[in-house]
Amino acid sequence: AIEMALYKHKMERRLKEREEWLSTTLASIGDAVIATDMKGHIIFMNHVAEFLTQWKQEDAIGIPLKEIFKIVNEKTRKPVEDSVEKVLREGIIVGLANHTILIAKDETERPIDDSGAPIRDDKGNVMGVVLVFRDVSERRKTEHALRQSEERYRTLFEDSRDAIYITAREGMFVDANQSMLDLFGYSREEMIGLNARKIYVNSDDRNIFQKEIEPTGSVKEYEVKFCKKDGTKMDCLLTSSVRQDDDGSILGYQGVIHDITERKCIEAQLHQAQKLESIGTLAGGIAHDFNNLLMGIQGHASLISLDIDPHHPNFQHLNGIEAAVENGANLTRQLLGFARGGKYQTKVIDLNKLIQINSEMFGRTKKEINIHTKYQKDLWPVEVDPGQINQVMLNLYINAWQAMSRRGDLHIETSNVVINKNDAKSFKVKAGNYVKISVTDTGAGMDKATLQRIFDPFYTTKVMGRGTGLGLASAYGIIKNHGGIINVYSEKGSGTTFEIFLLASEKQVIIEEKPAAEILMGTQTILLVDDEDMILDVGEEMLRKLGYTVMLAKSGNEAVKAYKKHKDEIDLIILDMIMPDISGSEAYDIMKEINPKIKVLLSSGYSVNGEAKEILERGCDGFIQKPFNLTTLSRKIGEILDLS
Repeated sequence: AIEMALYKHKMERRLKEREEWLSTTLASIGDAVIATDMKGHIIFMNHVAEFLTQWKQEDAIGIPLKEIFKIVNEKTRKPVEDSVEKVLREGIIVGLANHTILIAKDETERPIDDSGAPIRDDKGNVMGVVLVFRDVSERRKTEHALRQSEERYRTLFEDSRDAIYITAREGMFVDANQSMLDLFGYSREEMIGLNARKIYVNSDDRNIFQKEIEPTGSVKEYEVKFCKKDGTKMDCLLTSSVRQDDDGSILGYQGVIHDITERKCIEAQLHQAQKLESIGTLAGGIAHDFNNLLMGIQGHASLISLDIDPHHPNFQHLNGIEAAVENGANLTRQLLGFARGGKYQTKVIDLNKLIQINSEMFGRTKKEINIHTKYQKDLWPVEVDPGQINQVMLNLYINAWQAMSRRGDLHIETSNVVINKNDAKSFKVKAGNYVKISVTDTGAGMDKATLQRIFDPFYTTKVMGRGTGLGLASAYGIIKNHGGIINVYSEKGSGTTFEIFLLASEKQVIIEEKPAAEILMGTQTILLVDDEDMILDVGEEMLRKLGYTVMLAKSGNEAVKAYKKHKDEIDLIILDMIMPDISGSEAYDIMKEINPKIKVLLSSGYSVNGEAKEILERGCDGFIQKPFNLTTLSRKIGEILDLS
């Protein structure tokens, strides 16, 4: 009996220890725990369950679970069958459906997850149910924040103006935003699953891309050529990074694509402009010096022609010399056509009339060409240098004639067009009204390589010794200097079309009467200023032949000194622009301070545009382009001195 009592005491103590251990364990876990008997009455609650239900264990013991553990569907607000009832009925572990709300004693509501399991005795009989549940409010907040974040980034992904893509390592597109689809011209269904190699112009570039990105994990502004669905090729910059799993294995790539085709085009135009500017500066200097040489030849020829009978055997030789001078002057005009300040004297003109005259003249010399013209009625006026535009047109005609192997059809058309802001921005011109000239031939056409260089100075497709390579380059320079556009379209075997756009003028065309070709004589005193001895010699003799008293100055400083000393005697100054000490511009300003009513005729191998134009705007009386003959000189002087 004593042994039985001791054994019973030992078992009771061990059972109590086990109950205390179990109670401590259940009280320590983070989930809420409620245990019930077979009738569903509560026999145990841990502290977490007390907190979530707002019931104390001592108050809840013996009360049916449904009075303590009140749960409803979050969406319908209908009561939900608790897990205990289901466990007791089915004898299995069960869980609550999603969207379950626990309503506490104080009416506080919390979203919960729970599960119930049967409590079995040693024989496997169900003795009760244990219910484990937890507050999922924080998890809900985290999930909601995650969904919001995903939606936000999805919105950024879809609304981004940049083309964004995600691919597998093998190359298949996994995702692409709308900008990516728009850029390449695919629908989402077409692009997802498409192999990225399909969008590379050169499929080997895909392998090169992988070799670049995988060692470093990313590439920035990687330049590559892509191809749209319709075959259009694009220059693009690719910024991309690798996608990796938790083990660091590469899953694929994600990145952004920028279409830089337009930028590359603008860069090419800028490069062309810079090239033309540097060559133009050189060409302008050559043209200036060459015009001075021609001035010496022209001046002496003019002087001889005054004293020789038209029937003299050498008279024809003089005419030949003057014709050669004119040809040389035309060459320098082409050089100045793309040199800085290439415009000469602009006028408001009717382009229809100018084109009609030069096309008919060309047609008379090239009768094997059939010329077809189509002129816009009421064509808008343009303010241009007629001589230079005439030169551009003749260059285009000659280019067409040579491209057609001397036979074919030449189509010339004029029209009024409006260039909007977007197109104007692309061509770097002002938006507004323009006059368009189209010149189309039926010649051999050009390949892409030739098209890219067609406006380069000294570039020619002609055989050696034929053509200077300046014609189209000067045409390009002239049109650009006029603030216009010149484009060319051609394919091998399909002819060529040149299009020119010149800004329309709101001014009216002024019809000028052509002055008589007579030489005007005078008796006044003229100060001739030039740093070239040859110009001074021939210029002095030409002026004396015209009846003038001549003073000479070989520099700007000499001119200022001479004018200070003889200002009351000097009626006119013929002033060179480019001189070694002080320029014609500086000399003009100094002498104008001495006498604000001073009369000055600028003379230069350069054009009237640029510095000469600025001096004219400051009050200078006129400009004469070297080389000039005696008649031109006499009439320019006559205009300023008001000679009848």
